[in-house]
Parts: sequence; structure tokens; C-alpha cells
Amino acid sequence: MVRAAVLPAVGAPLEITEIDLPDPGPGRVRVRLAAAGVCHSDLSLTNGTMRVPVPAVLGHEGAGTVVAVGEGVTHVAPGAGVVLNWAPSCGSCHACTLGEVWLCANALNGAADVHARRASDGTELHPGLNVAAFAEETVVPAACVLPVPDGVPLIDAALLGCAVLTGYGAVHHSARVLPGETVAVFGVGGVGLATLQSARIAGASRIVAVDVSPEKEELARAAGATDYVVASDTTAREIRALTGKQGVDVAVECVGRAVTIRAAWDSTRRGGRTTVVGIGGKDQQVTFNALELFHWGRTLSGCVYGDSDPAKDLPVLAEHVRAGRLDLGSLVTERIALDGIPAAFENMLAGKGGRALVVF
Repeated sequence: MVRAAVLPAVGAPLEITEIDLPDPGPGRVRVRLAAAGVCHSDLSLTNGTMRVPVPAVLGHEGAGTVVAVGEGVTHVAPGAGVVLNWAPSCGSCHACTLGEVWLCANALNGAADVHARRASDGTELHPGLNVAAFAEETVVPAACVLPVPDGVPLIDAALLGCAVLTGYGAVHHSARVLPGETVAVFGVGGVGLATLQSARIAGASRIVAVDVSPEKEELARAAGATDYVVASDTTAREIRALTGKQGVDVAVECVGRAVTIRAAWDSTRRGGRTTVVGIGGKDQQVTFNALELFHWGRTLSGCVYGDSDPAKDLPVLAEHVRAGRLDLGSLVTERIALDGIPAAFENMLAGKGGRALVVF
């Protein structure tokens, strides 16, 4: 038996309870977790913004050590450090054949599987976003584990599984920030902090961080922000004032709210680019009129998992870590145990801190 954080139903509080995991069958891997990040997507599962079968073991950003492997698994072995990949590509759907593995139509099929059983009554549990990282141990398909690159500490490597791949990919794959361009980042949580660091790595000349909390300015500047704006009704105007009234070349929205997406769009120059990373609900309606779409010539695009291919991007990120350009530890503002996850959700809702990290 292992301890895990279980979502019994949408809208219900998490339960920290013991579960029974099966042995890894063919093509599966058992992993002892070293750390798991508390991501806004986990919160979105609890409130129904994102839907998966429940009851479920949550958690999708994690790293750990392989305990056992099933028949046919050859790319990892017991004792190896691995990063969990919550969205493995199938390689055969239309998106995958186009090379857009982040849009794989089958990536979340595993969320409907029976992952484990509650130890107390045998209730079947699903694996949330495929990997059930809010647990001392998990069993996942072999495609959901990637070797931890050399030189990356195992606990820090958990952040590569979502926050860093998403933030880095938003800058380098989706927005394609060029050296000398100006960037605004809306939302200074774990993904926002990774985005700020990635904009600095890309060579952005001015990086404006935006958040509702004045207390996050120090975090933002440490990550690479040259300017800090406390979110208000005049945010876009303030950003334009910082850039000679032109607006930034690129805005990255990491919140998922209609008002923030609109502000990000308004903060860019004519011909500017806005990338939306934040996951919002269906009630968050963003409106534009036809004339402004023509006049401003801006681009608005969604961004799934940073438009990343984890197998290709993890070695690149590791090189940035080894060279000191990417500081994974600085994304973490709180280290907690499993039973600290509900409080971490509350802090997230209140706009406090960066990434909370469950350390086992």
C-alpha cells in the first residue's frame, strides 16, 4: 500500500488515503516518486474546468526512481531516475503524423483506465492526467516515463514534467521569441516564472511581468523580469507606456481568464503575438470586433503543453540547467508533504507564491 491524494468527486475535497497499486504488467513501469509539483491543472480537475473520470489520483508533474518494469520495457531499468510525461503521444493519430505531438488525440486515453484501488474498500481509482503523481509510488505506461537527463537533480527534475516544458515551449515554440524582442508575461506562478526565465534565455530585451500580487515582484525580477506591473484595468496602457507606446512584441498569458487574455492582446504592438497558456473555463468568453482584428494585425494562439515534444526538449532544457541559464529550484516557493496539497490549492486561488512542490 502507498499513500496518495485522491479526488473522490468533482468539487469534493481531496482525501489523503492509502491505495493498492498493481504490479507493473507488460509495457508498464512502477516509479517511487521523489517530488511532484502542484499545478493549476490539478486544481482545474478538482473544480471541473478540466474533466477526467473520478475518483482519481491526481498529480501530473513529477519525477522519481524506477522500482520495477514490466515485460517489454527496455528504455528504463530499476534504479533509473525518470521524469513523468503526462501526455505521451501515440505516434499514429493525425496530429502525431504532422509532428504536432502535443496535440495527440490519444494522449489522455489512459485517464479512463483503472489505476489502483482504495485500500479501505476496494473502490476503483483512475490515474487523473495519466500518471497519478500525488502518491508515494505510481504505475504508468512505459511511454509516460523519460530518463532524467544528466546533471539535473531528481527532485528539481519534477518541474520539467509540466511547468518548465510549458513555459519554455510557450516562448521558444509557440511565440518564437527572437533576440531583442520585448515580452510581457501575465501570471507569475510556476509556469509564469518558467516563462520569464525562458524569455531571458531567448534574449528578450525587455521582459514585463504582470500579476495581481505586488509581493511577487522580487520572484519575477529574479526570474528575468526587467519591469513589474500590478494587474489593473490599466495594465495594457502601462505596458504600452514602457515600450514607447508601441506595445510588446509578444505577450504570454498564463492565467486563463478572459480579462487577462484581452489585456495581453491589448498590450502587444501592431502585428504583435499573444500566446495563451492558461486554461480557462467555458464561461470565460473573450470578444473582439472585426475592425480591430483587421487594424491591429495581431496573432492570438493557444498553446498546449508548450507545443513541446518532451523527448526532444528535455535534453535541451537539461543543457540550460547545466549551464546555469535555467534555475529550476527558484520556481519553488514552498516544499510540502502530501497533506499540504489542499493548502497549496488555496494559495494558488489566492495568487500566492510560485510552485509548491510535494517532496516525498
